[in-house]
Amino acid sequence: MKIATIISFIGIITMSFVLNTSPSEDIVKAFKASNTSEISSYFDNLIDFTLPAKDEIKNVSKNQAAVILKSFYSDNKITGFELTSQREAGTTMYIAGKITSKVKNYNITILLKNKEGKYVITSIRING
Repeated sequence: MKIATIISFIGIITMSFVLNTSPSEDIVKAFKASNTSEISSYFDNLIDFTLPAKDEIKNVSKNQAAVILKSFYSDNKITGFELTSQREAGTTMYIAGKITSKVKNYNITILLKNKEGKYVITSIRING
């Protein structure tokens, strides 16, 4: 009887931790690791992209967006990410933070939408 109670208690505690994890946690981890391949795996089929001192590019394909992000990270020697804000409204989530490099830091805003139970990145805006 005691064992069943203990197992039930452990199960309830475990479930509460699972339910409290953010759906964007893996995306934030990918940004913190500056892992552009992992970040790109969360892209929607079409992305809106804005880079410092450049006009916004709308409806960039997933593959082209991956190349743009990888090039930006490489050219600017991006080394990390610091989450500054995160909010969710319905099926939309916003993540804001700072990406860091050895030379300069950038503000980044990421827009995600819930599609079929999974959050995908639909827009990235990087400001210098």
